[in-house]
Amino acid sequence: MAVLEKIRVKFGLAASIIIALGLLSFIVSPSDIASAFQSMSSKYDVGEIGNKSISYTDFQEDVQRMTSVNEIISGTSASSAAQQEQIRNAAWQNLVYKHLFIPEANAAGITVGEDELVDLSTGNYISPLISQNPLFVDENGSFSKDAVLTFVRNINADETGQLKLYWDYLQENVLNEQYYEKYASLFTQSNITNPLMLRRKIAENNNTTDVDFVMVPYSYTTDSSIVVSDNEIKEYYNSHKNLFRQQASRDMEYVVYEVVPSATDIESTKNSVAEMYEEFAQSDNVRNFLLRNSDRAYSEYWYKQGELSTISSDIDNFVWSSNDAGVSDIITSGNTFYVARVMDSQMIPDSAYVKHILLQSADADHVADSLLNVINNGENFANLAALYSDDQGSTVDGEMGNIGWMTQNYMIPGFEGVFTAALNKPYILKTQYGTHIVEVTKKTAPVAKKQVAILEKEALASKETFNDYYNRANTFATAAAGSYQNYRKAVDTLGVYSHPVSNLLESSNQLGAIDNTKEVTRWIFDNKAGKVSPIITVDNNYFFIATVKDIHKEGYATVNEAASVIREQLYFDKMSEKKAAEIKEKISGMNDLEQIAETLGSTVSSQSGIAFSSLTSQSLDPKFIGALSAAPEGQVCGPVAGSVGVYVFKVTGRDTGAFFTEEDSKNRDLQEAQYLTQYLLPVMMQDNDVKDNRARFY
Repeated sequence: MAVLEKIRVKFGLAASIIIALGLLSFIVSPSDIASAFQSMSSKYDVGEIGNKSISYTDFQEDVQRMTSVNEIISGTSASSAAQQEQIRNAAWQNLVYKHLFIPEANAAGITVGEDELVDLSTGNYISPLISQNPLFVDENGSFSKDAVLTFVRNINADETGQLKLYWDYLQENVLNEQYYEKYASLFTQSNITNPLMLRRKIAENNNTTDVDFVMVPYSYTTDSSIVVSDNEIKEYYNSHKNLFRQQASRDMEYVVYEVVPSATDIESTKNSVAEMYEEFAQSDNVRNFLLRNSDRAYSEYWYKQGELSTISSDIDNFVWSSNDAGVSDIITSGNTFYVARVMDSQMIPDSAYVKHILLQSADADHVADSLLNVINNGENFANLAALYSDDQGSTVDGEMGNIGWMTQNYMIPGFEGVFTAALNKPYILKTQYGTHIVEVTKKTAPVAKKQVAILEKEALASKETFNDYYNRANTFATAAAGSYQNYRKAVDTLGVYSHPVSNLLESSNQLGAIDNTKEVTRWIFDNKAGKVSPIITVDNNYFFIATVKDIHKEGYATVNEAASVIREQLYFDKMSEKKAAEIKEKISGMNDLEQIAETLGSTVSSQSGIAFSSLTSQSLDPKFIGALSAAPEGQVCGPVAGSVGVYVFKVTGRDTGAFFTEEDSKNRDLQEAQYLTQYLLPVMMQDNDVKDNRARFY
């Protein structure tokens, strides 16, 4: 136990728990441990697909595999938060196919055999996932089956295992897509339109209606005479329960203290910039100076007029107010202070067309010198690139060695000098990738640009200011602790604003305009209604105190949760019926729309060419369009209670065209069927009650 205690001290509680469980295996039977883990782990599953629990460990294995594939594709292990989320989504999607979609397809009699998969990969019916893959193209940019076969033959010789990993990834996606295509075809091919339905569709699209109408809009004032009873709400709920499916969510409130620099902090920062001013203006090594003193590093970017406005319009105005190099006064923008120094001015093109030969061998420098001499003596650059370059992927415009057009925003690090390099004069360049022979063959027209060094310092909260805000938050947290009632009393007593949030989802990572609030969300979902959080710090800049008001469980909303929405709908239905009845009584016996409009305090409007097939035709009310499509011509009809008002109308004419053909109808049917297939997976997941708990972990 002494060893365990040392581990606990050195590595913390979490590690000691893991090791303690390992030690327990010497005393407790393995079956008991497995049972204990099973009971503990369900809460920590990433989800459930097809009645199979997906543990965090298993999911992470899939995520790691997809991460490795992404590294192979991108050529880098670096990935942004958005890319990491895409990788996790891809891993989850694969699990949905594996544990749900493919078993469901098999149950429907659909299979994809090994011979079929081979045919889709290297045979006569190559999948677009392979035929459109840039990896498998020839020198002309066309798909090459030989390139695929060469890739497959090289898999066993690849000791890194990356080729097999990537090929398995492709095979998995080809298999999934083939299953999806077959399953979707059950719907697209069975979507049959008989001759009667076809004639009706053609008629509905070719027949149009002209109408004169009077519309009386609904009032925004609540009618107190309209009452919606609890029994009516319950009856509506029971008959429309499927409308009230919901995700798990929470209603909560929070108070947040944002740490902002004080007036003293701001003045101190301005003074520090003033103290550095002369050294910045005179420094011979601006790059190092900014590295030590500035929030903004030195950039060799060549700015055109207007581009510096994204940093500060005052900086841009200073830089372009004179052609001479100079240093600006201290420029203030909010809590940030700038000093700009013009380093150079030149006429620089926006783009340069570049070719290169990359050499990465131990004797790269010697080889580069030799090749440069050969090129200068007239040897073809592309031929040498094909023979010697370690970059065989640069084949822009079908010529080996061509990188293509480079801009400052599309630039290989280290190649910045191509804009000022001489045309058609090869030179040697060293970068982090190796030794290059570079040649610039074309440039766009040069424009005036400047290189500018910018000293930037943002005023930050001092330790004293930070502690002051923390103490304020702590005062509130102490007063609010224990219950929602205490929280509300603290809000009133201390005069702070409480932010209400309804239906917060477990995946939420933002509260108001503040990002990275996942810790607040996790606390809210881990606690019961009425609880109040301790101080939760976000980005070391915000102090949150949150409270849970209500809990909405996944599944169907309760009658009480849905009551407000149902009450509003039933009120509208009753109000529109009452309004229509009142108008009917007012215009009883009238057959002239002008007289009806005058009686109702409205005007007569006209619309032409209204087609029933488009319920949004000319932005009219769908209920109104449905009513006039079946109304007799030349007769005042209504009132009709629509979505925005009550209508009284007269059909003034109908026209039958021939622009919508049988072929148009078939194409529309096909489009609708293909559109509906997009819902195959979501509906299947809903019917099988797939649970996605990833938001608890990421």
